[in-house]
Amino acid sequence: MRVLHIHFGKEGGAERFFVNLVNALHERGVEQQVLIRPGRSWRGEIECAATVHEGIFRRISLSRFLLAFRLRRILKRFKPDVIVSWQLRASRFMPAVDGVKRIARLGDYPEHLGYYTHCQTLVCITPDMAQRVRALGWTRGLEVIPNFTRSRPMAPVARAEMSTPEGAFVVLGLGRFVPRKGFDLLIKAIAAVEGAFLWLVGDGPERGNLEALVASLGLSERVRFTGWRTDAYAYLAASDAFVIPSLHEPLGNVCLEGWGAGKPTIAFKAEGPSFAMTHEEDALMVEVGDVDGLAAAITRLRDDEGLRTRLVDGGRRTIETRFSEDAIASAYLQLFAGQDS
Repeated sequence: MRVLHIHFGKEGGAERFFVNLVNALHERGVEQQVLIRPGRSWRGEIECAATVHEGIFRRISLSRFLLAFRLRRILKRFKPDVIVSWQLRASRFMPAVDGVKRIARLGDYPEHLGYYTHCQTLVCITPDMAQRVRALGWTRGLEVIPNFTRSRPMAPVARAEMSTPEGAFVVLGLGRFVPRKGFDLLIKAIAAVEGAFLWLVGDGPERGNLEALVASLGLSERVRFTGWRTDAYAYLAASDAFVIPSLHEPLGNVCLEGWGAGKPTIAFKAEGPSFAMTHEEDALMVEVGDVDGLAAAITRLRDDEGLRTRLVDGGRRTIETRFSEDAIASAYLQLFAGQDS
């Protein structure tokens, strides 16, 4: 089985899952090549699993034609059985190649289907995303395959490195700093939880606004920004609770990270968390945008060790029964080996 992945994403949950899947498929004997943007921080994590090609994709520029020429050379030499495009730009770049399965993996709800003209099958990560695709008029192949996480309990970073007391209750948020991720609401909730520290692992265009909010609320002594980290799991390991404050979250890796690392999870009732999580069994669920409710949930976890243990155990069961690596990787292999749609 030879698979070519086209991925022009940057940094975030979609990229973490891309790395996870490429490595999982490699361990199951799949020969892979990938075409990605230059300078990705995670390139080193896939170099042992796939041959890596780099190229810049822009909608209207000479670089697009050069990249198209390069892709034709890759196809001629590699002769893939399957091409998988990741997200919008890569799907726009999908070549119309006969005799090759052409699959697009969707990480979010599409606004239209114009990007997927040359794709035969779309992979959605939740059932309601698949329903949206059908409602837009998609009549070709459609599969629902969620994510899995490779996060594991691991050696934590030293709290001293983060200027955080050993006995503090540490909440961690992880992801791109964009408005829909709701990190501003998490910061406001932390302001209402006495003594709690917040570590924000990630980066993005909203970082300046978030730092200004921290300063305006007088939280500079309790909030830490780590920047984007390839060792994010070490920071998760050093925390006490994981919070997903997204206003809109399909089912990114972030929904599973806390469980994989053995941390109790709190989430707003966005699309993905609502699909994956069960309130009081494997997570605490809060109405989207409810800062007071989020603060109350954090306080509950801080004050109730038994609740933390129960949620961690429930999260571990949910991963094993619904989101295991073996089940998800097998679903992709079955899709790759199936008949063309």
